[in-house]
Amino acid sequence: MGRRAIVAGTGFGLRVHVPALRAAGFEVAALVGQDVERTTRRAQRIGVAAGFDSLAAALEATAADVVTIATPPDTHAELAALAIAAGRHVVCEKPLALTVAQAERVTEAAAAAGLVALVGTEFRWDPAIEAVREAIATGLVGRPHTATIIRSYPILAAADAGAPGWWFDPARGGGWLRANGTHLLDQLQLWLGPIAEVSATLGQAVPRPAGAADDGYGVLLRTASGATGVLQECAAAWGEPAEVTRVAGTAGTVSIVDGHAFLATADGTRRLTPQPPPPPAADAADPRPWTALEIAAYTGLAQWLYRRLERPDEPPAPEFPRPATFADGLSVLRVVEAIQASAERHRTVTVPARPRGAR
Repeated sequence: MGRRAIVAGTGFGLRVHVPALRAAGFEVAALVGQDVERTTRRAQRIGVAAGFDSLAAALEATAADVVTIATPPDTHAELAALAIAAGRHVVCEKPLALTVAQAERVTEAAAAAGLVALVGTEFRWDPAIEAVREAIATGLVGRPHTATIIRSYPILAAADAGAPGWWFDPARGGGWLRANGTHLLDQLQLWLGPIAEVSATLGQAVPRPAGAADDGYGVLLRTASGATGVLQECAAAWGEPAEVTRVAGTAGTVSIVDGHAFLATADGTRRLTPQPPPPPAADAADPRPWTALEIAAYTGLAQWLYRRLERPDEPPAPEFPRPATFADGLSVLRVVEAIQASAERHRTVTVPARPRGAR
């Protein structure tokens, strides 16, 4: 009998978790959503045996090995705790929980139960991101001293952007920092080690109801190893997406350009990543062009988990990529809370006006 999984969440869970788990060899035994009739119809449409409106019911009805959680962030800790209490391994979307305190509890519970507990920062399986990690780890850039990550997207540029309601609700874990910044914070800590200090702002480029969460942010940071960096994103910028990713060191600079990693040294520039295979086909009805890339990366994560469960008595393999654990997710959430605290406590300094007639 093969490995079986329960998927909680009928948005990203249905769109990405289900095909990735299947590609890795898992049988998806159940789908969990808010409405049992609608969830059952969706489950039947994609060939999943059962639909439920509660994870507790799905746990009781199935002998699944794994629970994957792709629900809004304010539900993550409760669902992860349910799965852990039932003795199931867990993959939880980021952010791991709504607060650091919640994340600490589920991390401790998973460790005490001896379960595999992972966070869905699937882009660790992006070949370019892994190539940057390896270049830094093997000393190709020397001592890393400066990191620059800048992102600009039109996803939320329209005031009526079609995003899930919780995305704009801070009480539910909304905001672009938590939705996407957690990916980038995980990558920075994977590459450079723990982030020790931040100075940050949270932005709202598009007017939304009072109290709505951020659609962009800017962070100046320092790592425990002494590297400095800037992390900036805006999800409300009209035009084509734009991305800058660079880590500079004493011997070279590693960058990601158009999905490929490059190393620049005194001897010139060379590409570190081979031409990748075409990504798996996404649902033709899905208007999001990045879905296929998400499925490809998530398949790598799911394959790692499948191998780990098939050989539980073997020590974890040393090879990379390797997934983010709950401990990694907790570390990222600590940085998120530090960013939010910095943004809330900032002092505005007015630049003196230039005197009239001055050049």
